[in-house]
Amino acid sequence: MLYLKTLIIVVQLLSALGVIGLVLLQHGKGADMGAAFGSGASGSLFGATGSANFLSRTTAVLAAVFFITTLTLTYLGAYRAKPSAGVLGAAVAAPVAASAASAASAAAGGSAVLPASAASVPATDVPK
Repeated sequence: MLYLKTLIIVVQLLSALGVIGLVLLQHGKGADMGAAFGSGASGSLFGATGSANFLSRTTAVLAAVFFITTLTLTYLGAYRAKPSAGVLGAAVAAPVAASAASAASAAAGGSAVLPASAASVPATDVPK
């Protein structure tokens, strides 16, 4: 489980750095006017509008990967194994303590009367 969390953290870090880099590479809204007068955008690798589409789509994919890894890490970090409630729906810890006390009493040689534990007392609040 530790390797899975480490892998997800590495993917999240790389996607975050990729989003930061791609956002910094993209042109703002004011750059369109400069491109209309021949600032050299049409001579780029992706063409005049190809770079904007490629960069925005790649940014969207990396942002989606970042959100998915964040939600996955949140789920894995919040998951806690719950103790079994038993058949009756209440956690039973008192009989273990009572049996340990009776073993200690038997070892001491005394015949002490142990108080009844909560699990051995009949329930009074059970509907009929």
